[in-house]
Amino acid sequence: MKGLVSVVTAILQDRASRTNLKSLLRLLAVLLGLVVLFSVLFHLLMIREGQEHSWITGVYWTLTVMSTLGFGDITFQSDLGRLFSIVVLVTGVIYLLVLLPFTFIQFFYAPWMRAQAAARAPRELPSSWRQHVILTNYDAVASALIPMLENYGHPYIVLCPTPAEALALDERGVKSAVGDLDDPDTYRKMRIDRAAMLVSTRGDMVNANVTFTARELAPRLPIVASADSDASQDVLELAGATLVLRLEKMMGQALARRISLRDSDAHVIGKLGGLHIAEAAAAGTALVGQTLRHSQIRSKTGVNVIGIWNHGRLEFASPDLAITEHTLFVLAGTKQQLDSFNTTFTTNAETKPRVLVIGGGRVGRATYRALKERDACCISIIERNPERVRGIPEAIVGDATQMDVLKLASAREATSLIITTHDDDTNVALTIFFRRLRSTFHILARSTLDRNVPTLLRAGADLVLSYASMGSNTVLNVLRGSDHLLLAEGVNIFPATIPPSMAGRLLSELDVRAQTGCSIIAVEAGGERVDNPPPDYRLPPAGRIFLIGDIAAEERFLKIFKPDLSPSKRWRSAGRRSQSN
Repeated sequence: MKGLVSVVTAILQDRASRTNLKSLLRLLAVLLGLVVLFSVLFHLLMIREGQEHSWITGVYWTLTVMSTLGFGDITFQSDLGRLFSIVVLVTGVIYLLVLLPFTFIQFFYAPWMRAQAAARAPRELPSSWRQHVILTNYDAVASALIPMLENYGHPYIVLCPTPAEALALDERGVKSAVGDLDDPDTYRKMRIDRAAMLVSTRGDMVNANVTFTARELAPRLPIVASADSDASQDVLELAGATLVLRLEKMMGQALARRISLRDSDAHVIGKLGGLHIAEAAAAGTALVGQTLRHSQIRSKTGVNVIGIWNHGRLEFASPDLAITEHTLFVLAGTKQQLDSFNTTFTTNAETKPRVLVIGGGRVGRATYRALKERDACCISIIERNPERVRGIPEAIVGDATQMDVLKLASAREATSLIITTHDDDTNVALTIFFRRLRSTFHILARSTLDRNVPTLLRAGADLVLSYASMGSNTVLNVLRGSDHLLLAEGVNIFPATIPPSMAGRLLSELDVRAQTGCSIIAVEAGGERVDNPPPDYRLPPAGRIFLIGDIAAEERFLKIFKPDLSPSKRWRSAGRRSQSN
């Protein structure tokens, strides 16, 4: 009885269930009316045939016929009575086809399905959850971040405002929960006091509400939120965001840095204490045409050449590497060493090259501004929507595939193209078009999703930067702490205790780079740190080393040298902001 009362109470509390209950009552009322009508007609027809039956018998006959159970010994003898029997039978069949499925689906099957859905999309996390990451949106950044979190052992949950959204993610294998994003109780149920981070990448106003609500509940929790404008960034910072993601600025600066502008200055892309990680183009310098061994970059400046960018991926730089106009170095050194590099290797360009930016959206405009700040090239930007490029004197309004538009943009004189539209399919088509138009173009493209990076490279792009990877790398930097630094395109700086197999040995003897793809960029022991140690440096018996390489190289290092990476040593407080630029 108590169970029946609880079911009825649950039905009455749910608006959809109340509506279905009203529909069911109306159907039952119609059914009762039909039974009464058919029972009365049964009596009239039976009297007409000379048969008399009780009213109970009439109801019995009506229900027997309507439910298709059979007539038994009560039958009509006339054609009119048999026609009436057919009408009752057909009415019962049709009505049962409506009433029984409706009742079963709405009051048995649908509640069961809702219960199953609720189990798959919980509204509260178990009390055992700790050091998890709460995401408020499953977008391109989240799709790239989640595999990284799983790789580094962090549980995650995507918080959805509706069950439908949560179930859609569950069907894709993404862990999700349901809750109102502006409700403090939602975050209590998500165990925010034990979480490692909150990442909000919805609209600016929603992100501000989420940040403010979560900050009141967890004053020390790292909160990363995205913003589309300077005003929204200010609001988010006032609301308590640890880091505000301006991915369009980051993407624009990264694309501008990777253009061969015959500008050899090293541009810093990350810092680890006093150690700077930088990029530098060989174009326009005396380095072009030499091998890395004969360039003597390290002996002249103290800068360590970690590797080179090849189609957006970090590759090991062997001593026999031939330096070309398109070589882009990844360097490690102190500020003084990088200043020495900039002084030693100067450009010999006499004229500024021309760069063509395709797309005047947020990324395109950020790329334009970054190139203008460097003042090392002539720029044209092509955009279909005149409102987006209002106030940009070098803007050309039109379709970038039209020859008259390209002529206005002086595309014939351009050496480099940067394709920045937000649609990956459009970027692929534009890459194919410009690669067929001129094979010598240096083409850089922006990709929103990681999966489209190989497609853009096959289409002819020389370098592709992923919007998703850039955002996920930045978030992971904040999570891992200041001792870890994950740069764009998966370049990872990480600490490790000096394993016994490496203690007391020379770096040149260990040959870590050849074995793993990692480079040792700093050594810390006895409260002192040696940045960019030379090949003849002997490792101390105890301390820490800092290495740089992609994630696969990090895994190879851990497998070959087996340093002690206990959780307390591997993970730092996630509350400290990354120093990446």
